Amino acid sequence: MAPKVWLNGKLVPRDEAKISVFDHGLLYGDGVFEGIRSYGGKIFRLQEHVRRLFDSARGIRLSIPMTPREVADAIEATRRANGLEDAYFRVVVTRGIGTLGLDPGRCREPQVFIICDRIELYPPAICANGLEIITAATMRTPPNAVSPRLKSLNYLNNILAKIEATDAGVLEAVMLNHLGYVSECTGDNLFIVRDGVLSTPPVSAGILKGITRDSVIEIAGRFGIQVREENLTRLDLYIADECFLTGTAAEVVPVVRIDKRLIGSGKPGPMTKRLGEEFHRLARE
Repeated sequence: MAPKVWLNGKLVPRDEAKISVFDHGLLYGDGVFEGIRSYGGKIFRLQEHVRRLFDSARGIRLSIPMTPREVADAIEATRRANGLEDAYFRVVVTRGIGTLGLDPGRCREPQVFIICDRIELYPPAICANGLEIITAATMRTPPNAVSPRLKSLNYLNNILAKIEATDAGVLEAVMLNHLGYVSECTGDNLFIVRDGVLSTPPVSAGILKGITRDSVIEIAGRFGIQVREENLTRLDLYIADECFLTGTAAEVVPVVRIDKRLIGSGKPGPMTKRLGEEFHRLARE
């Protein structure tokens, strides 16, 4: 089956899915997106993802030319057209074709496209044995500048931190906010475990409020695990008993070394394993 992309109401072959070089999404990063997964043919937390897409669009005064129901139906139609049970979706809305100038009022109709494919963010061995990460020198965009809760097309800040990780020979980097507190990684939220308590940076630390993050907090609550949303320092990471990352593409990934320092025993911890297993069970239900 030839891969298909949903583009402005039509399913077209991947090689024919094109947008204009004058699109403001390309010229200025003017647009929003969502990453979504399906498991066994069922799309995980679809309504939450669609709502966040529309919230991001409203946050940048971008009008999506579809209803939330129509977007949800288009995602499912794209999944069926590609014949994938376990898939990753990228839903993108751009400001549309405009001119060589910042004025969004000169843009025509917003463009909507949906990509459906497989994804493996980290190799299976990493997911089983744990990830090594670093602290990036690149600071997270201050939340009083552009809110990190807006899932926009401008990811240059994250990409620069990702380059630092690559230069250090690792796959991911922790980003600090303008106050020096831990924010999140380049593409994932972060949790630590200390004395049986699960902690994660709050929204005010400049994080994207992840849907996988919220799912893990929900699971922890069902297990009676105390969860704190609190500011964390690098020292908190270094002395944690366990650490793990969460994200739509990453799911739940253990971290065993940060800035060359072993975290806990240097192996994925019991709470990380328990929450990861329960998340996978929840996703496939």
